Amino acid sequence: MVKAIVGANWGDEGKGKITDLCAEASDIVVRFQGGANAGHTIINKYGRFALHQLPSGIFHENITNIIGNGCALNVESLMDEIDSIKSAGINFRLLISERAQVLLPHHVLLDVYEEERLGNKAFGSTKSGIAPFFSDKYAKIGLQVWELFNDELLKEKLEMMYEKVNVTLKYLYNKPEINFMEVYGILKGYAKCIKDYVADTSLFLRNAIKENKTILLEGQLGTLKDTDHGIYPYVTSSSTLAGYAAVGSGIPPYEIKDILCITKAYSSAVGEGPFVSEILDPTEAEELRKRGGDKGEYGATTGRPRRVGYFDTVASRYGAELQGATEVCLTCLDVLSYLDEIPVCTAYEFEGRTYKNFLTTDKLYASKPVFEKLKGWKCSIKGIRKYEDLPAEAKAYVEFIEKEIGVKITMVSNGPAREDIIYR
Repeated sequence: MVKAIVGANWGDEGKGKITDLCAEASDIVVRFQGGANAGHTIINKYGRFALHQLPSGIFHENITNIIGNGCALNVESLMDEIDSIKSAGINFRLLISERAQVLLPHHVLLDVYEEERLGNKAFGSTKSGIAPFFSDKYAKIGLQVWELFNDELLKEKLEMMYEKVNVTLKYLYNKPEINFMEVYGILKGYAKCIKDYVADTSLFLRNAIKENKTILLEGQLGTLKDTDHGIYPYVTSSSTLAGYAAVGSGIPPYEIKDILCITKAYSSAVGEGPFVSEILDPTEAEELRKRGGDKGEYGATTGRPRRVGYFDTVASRYGAELQGATEVCLTCLDVLSYLDEIPVCTAYEFEGRTYKNFLTTDKLYASKPVFEKLKGWKCSIKGIRKYEDLPAEAKAYVEFIEKEIGVKITMVSNGPAREDIIYR
């Protein structure tokens, strides 16, 4: 059985907790996409962790965790994560795909310099090197993990690569050039760090499927950050869709039987780009931001304050449909308990017309939200474990969203702790 967990919106939907819960019932957990540019926050018996590359099954020593070929492997960041897990006394199993691409030092530099160059037209990058990384990958000049162990090939590729990189650094950004042999030394250190984890993970997964193992595929960010179908160009540089999970892990697409799509009970986003249901009043936005999540709405990777808004059924339905969601988990329902009434964006108004379908970026910028207001429940719902025990207004809110997005909500998260979950 293969199951994918993905985000319906802009990312930051609370996938970490849900993946951690689902991982318990899995034999294998796979990160199939993304890099250290975004993270999952997980709270469990070992403490509070922000995972950026490690799969969420890393806390269970009987689970094999895989960093798939679709990931942007930042070895330095990964080793920091591994150290934090080891220091908490956690034993784990980890495999890294030999075909995963390696993020190089110049990727981060080019990301930073390009955002500086763009100034007020910047994309709001996390400056983790992701766009330059994928530029190299698809230009076929990047490095796969296996190449770290071939000394002569590695030197030859780096020499050719940095001829081009240094022209960009010197003449476009007016920055210092890079000695490729210094990078070679860094990469040989990377190879030493990860050599015990490297494997043919696609073969491992294909064999696991034959053995009827339970496999969980874990995505990063959400539909609206997908390169093709998101709010381009304010997107990440890889596909965030469950359809890519087969590619990014190296398994046949028909093996994915269940797609759990995560969405918050309100909206949040990091970075630039259109956000139709965003709360523009600073006081109103800050009130929701400080109540959100377990430590407020701040990015797990960057610490940046997230933009917040009310639930957007147009964006969420679009997100769930593109992901091919077979079920939905609604997170952070408890956060809304302070509101007398709760606005929900059910349509967009653009040039005098009302739209229920998601629009292209230019139209989104010019759209206004059409809100329907639902009655709030005005009491804490933390600690409630049965759906029928929720206040009538809270159930009405869940069922309204379920009807609007057209997919069954099977789980409701009503607090940051692992046990704060209601199964429907």
